[in-house]
Amino acid sequence: MKAVVLVFPGINRERDMARTLELVAGAKPAMVWHAERELPAGTDLVVLPGGFSYGDYLRCGAIAARAPIMEAVRRHAECGRLVLGVCNGFQILCEAGLLPGVLMRNAMLKFICRDVYLRVERSDTPFTRGYNAGQVIRVPVAHGEGNYIADGATIARLEGEGRVLFRYASPDGMIDPNWNHNGAINAIAGILNARGNVLGMMPHPENHVEAAMGSTDGRGLFAGLVDHLERAA
Repeated sequence: MKAVVLVFPGINRERDMARTLELVAGAKPAMVWHAERELPAGTDLVVLPGGFSYGDYLRCGAIAARAPIMEAVRRHAECGRLVLGVCNGFQILCEAGLLPGVLMRNAMLKFICRDVYLRVERSDTPFTRGYNAGQVIRVPVAHGEGNYIADGATIARLEGEGRVLFRYASPDGMIDPNWNHNGAINAIAGILNARGNVLGMMPHPENHVEAAMGSTDGRGLFAGLVDHLERAA
């Protein structure tokens, strides 16, 4: 797998993501600076990592969404190739119009840094092949603006087309407001674009891939990507 991790000013999870890709996928990713205008030839996966691009001025991700490299990311996605945005990366993808909706302030207006439980809604996508539908996984979040919001028509379309991949849930998989820590509509933690090749999610699967961290639940996402690309080769 030939992977790229984008680097924007203020991003601080790019090394976590690069380490995970190397550990789980066996891919030493290229680190691509935001001012570049092209991706390396043959790129399979582009990852927009978490952090605080441009200090979260204006709206989270709004400045990074207009970086020169984002036009190359848009072309990459339009060709059907894979794009993953995590946390700030999800915010950037929404601000760039590659995913619908927006990430707003958490409902309690506080920064959240903790492990959460996610219910995997589908297992037939490039990003979830490593899980079973209905499986509950534990991964961390660290954000102040993770409250996913979209208009009613967009939410209906996402739900109707099966484009919600992850939801905040209780440990036994129930959708419960007490476990929806940021107040996201329908407990949405991760969504796909219409074509199914772009995923944005707020939680950080890259931080739960080693037993020393107390959980390896994040490995399934990256292992699934490897399996998808190997089958497509």
